[in-house]
Amino acid sequence: MTCLIIDDNPIARATLSQLASQVKDLNVICEYCNAIDAYNHLQAEEVDLIFLDIEMPEMSGLELTRNLRNKGTIIVFTTSKKEYAVEAFELNVADYLVKPVTPARFLQAVSKAREINDSKKEDVQVKADEFIFVRDSSITRRIRFDEILYAEAMGDYVKFYTKAKTYAIHGTLKGAEEKLPSANFIRVHRSYIIAMDKIDTLQEGGLVINGQFLPIADAYRKSLNSRMNIF
Repeated sequence: MTCLIIDDNPIARATLSQLASQVKDLNVICEYCNAIDAYNHLQAEEVDLIFLDIEMPEMSGLELTRNLRNKGTIIVFTTSKKEYAVEAFELNVADYLVKPVTPARFLQAVSKAREINDSKKEDVQVKADEFIFVRDSSITRRIRFDEILYAEAMGDYVKFYTKAKTYAIHGTLKGAEEKLPSANFIRVHRSYIIAMDKIDTLQEGGLVINGQFLPIADAYRKSLNSRMNIF
């Protein structure tokens, strides 16, 4: 994966560059001390991944991210402050690293980014009917809504899980929610939409589908219980 490091702190840039140099499939194209120069770079040349500081002069990392929403670039925030976490994940970034960044935590973020990047190789489109059409090279395959177990927000992508395979589309979970039939699907968390008929068990704090535990947020629990006639 090609990547940029954007941080106004030279020590932070050096640390991230050193960590990135130890990952074989990660290629740091350039380092920037401000978001504006990085933005200009990204208008001329696309990269797969950005390690992006939040608090920078002139343009913040949050502002840069909003300006890149339609480019599909994978973003990992790197910051010394935790209070931006909620706002950051509302922008569907891949991960949020709090400085000082440890090697283990860095590799975890790279792994998430790699998973998103790999999923981009499959061009998936959601149709407003009974199917998802998946195009891989010259082959187009349709997947019925009733095959979908659940959908998960991951960075700028939404992953659709079936028993056979996992697919991804570029977009938001809200957009997916509008496409999926509401009679069969329900949102249970800001990161998950589930197929009602695929629920195996309900547990404290979540539910299980196909052996996978998924959290239920308090804001969505009442709606789910009502749909399932649970009192």
